[in-house]
Amino acid sequence: MAIVYVGLGSNLDNPAKQIRQAVKTIAEHEGIHLLSNSGLFSSAALTWHNEPQPDYMNAVIKFETAMTPHKLLDTLQAIENSQGRVRNQKWGARTLDLDILLYDQLELNDERLTIPHPEITQRAFVLYPLNSIDKNLQIPGFGYLADLLNKVSMDDVKFSGEMQ
Repeated sequence: MAIVYVGLGSNLDNPAKQIRQAVKTIAEHEGIHLLSNSGLFSSAALTWHNEPQPDYMNAVIKFETAMTPHKLLDTLQAIENSQGRVRNQKWGARTLDLDILLYDQLELNDERLTIPHPEITQRAFVLYPLNSIDKNLQIPGFGYLADLLNKVSMDDVKFSGEMQ
């Protein structure tokens, strides 16, 4: 069984509800055993092509699975699609975004998937929720989470409440 961390994000159609539904769906999936989840964190969306977006809600979950990374990616993308995810603009507004952040201590980079997530070290909206569930985590190829937290600002990231 692999220990996996997945980042969840949403900024459309009641983002907190979208994330809670995704966590419920993932936890109920055969072959996944949910271990813990962060609370909900809000963060300002980046402006893309001069188009403002609503703020994001983010969270991180930790679970065990025997699925391969690619099978897990397929499963997570199916959940995104079931919750109305439309992929028509990179970094555009979305109902749900599910990113595999870590898969054990695996380092993988192929045409479909990069693990650890390639932008994990720069995203306060990922690092802070990740820290709330595993303070001693080591990110393969990047070092300890505690050290990475010292390099990002939490100015735009706010704790918004428990997952419940």
